Amino acid sequence: MSAVCVVGLGYIGLPTAAMLASKGDRVTGFDVDRKIVDRVNLGEAHFFEPELDMLLNAAVNTGRFKAQHQPTVAEYYIIAVPTPFKANKQPDLSFVDDAVASIAPFLTRGATVILESTCPVGATERAARALAKLRSDLTFPEFGQNANPSDVGLAHCPERVLPGRMVHELVWNDRIIGGMTTDCAEKALTLYKTFVAGKCFVTDCRTAELVKLVENSFRDVNIAFANELSSICGHMDIDVWKVIELANKHPRVNILSPGAGVGGHCIAVDPWFIVDGAPEHTPLIRAARNVNDGKPLLVAREIIAHASKFKRPVVACFGVSYKADVEDVRESPALEIVKELLSANVAVLVCDPLVKVLPQSLANHPLLETADAEAALGKADIVAFLVGHSAFRALRRADFSTKIVVDPIGLSRLIDGASETHA
Repeated sequence: MSAVCVVGLGYIGLPTAAMLASKGDRVTGFDVDRKIVDRVNLGEAHFFEPELDMLLNAAVNTGRFKAQHQPTVAEYYIIAVPTPFKANKQPDLSFVDDAVASIAPFLTRGATVILESTCPVGATERAARALAKLRSDLTFPEFGQNANPSDVGLAHCPERVLPGRMVHELVWNDRIIGGMTTDCAEKALTLYKTFVAGKCFVTDCRTAELVKLVENSFRDVNIAFANELSSICGHMDIDVWKVIELANKHPRVNILSPGAGVGGHCIAVDPWFIVDGAPEHTPLIRAARNVNDGKPLLVAREIIAHASKFKRPVVACFGVSYKADVEDVRESPALEIVKELLSANVAVLVCDPLVKVLPQSLANHPLLETADAEAALGKADIVAFLVGHSAFRALRRADFSTKIVVDPIGLSRLIDGASETHA
């Protein structure tokens, strides 16, 4: 049983903290948001994730997990804070820097600091240098210097979970354990082996940092191919879904599904970290990002073109989260489409059973309303399927057969078992 301090009780930190507590560790969660701390101490998650409330409630009620407004002395520190990018697409490590500074006063000899936040290559070494300046009374590792033991260990262990399956994947997914030194990696491995049933692969922190970025960039490049293919097929008046279905009959072809763009905090962000670190060597990754970043505008333009046929057009947008069956709206391409429609003075009805509160940037907009599916279909001239929530499968094709349908995600093909038709 170890004492663990988890810094950041968001989408990754909170499930990780609850999981560690469920395995018997004494866990303290630190977050700067007092509302989150108060809610967690009631055994309630501040976002929806299957099985998390049950796991969290048990962890709090047994006394193995508590949240507070400052760090504490611990054997392990897990940093799980956001790493967005700046307006110029450069990584913003300010949250990581703040987290490192916050734990520095509490570090003791023998502690291990683990960075789980997705970061550009070199971030773990950056954290070690910052801690060395803040705590001159302790020694910290230098990258690859295995012969020189340090008082405090540092490692990078990137998260690998899928929203909607976080609790399951925390246990069963393989993990990459990247240490500043071999000793640092082994110390981190000791903690992860207490709850990870998947395989743990030990490497250095630079490799671990790049592996996470590569995983998401691989997905991004392949999604970009599918999105570009959908544009090609639209130009040629060919059914992209039929093209993909038949092309995938080839034993060595596996084209992904196109969509309205790419969202979320991982795939839409992480490739830029590689581009920033190696700008002269990343033309393909940069091009893929541009394709996927540009897809929402293409979809919005298609909708606006149809809207021009009506005197006072109303568009029903089905789904505004960044992906199906999650409430998370970070980097959501569907929201970008909604914003473009509003900028073009097109009235929008948002229908999303999972997103209860729209971002502040859209609050009180005179052309925007939320509606359930029945009301949205009743009032709309144009129906735009932007996110494939499972709940939308219950729609009937007859409900929108007289509407203009814009469907970049192919949802209408799955309703009533009918084939997709394009507006």
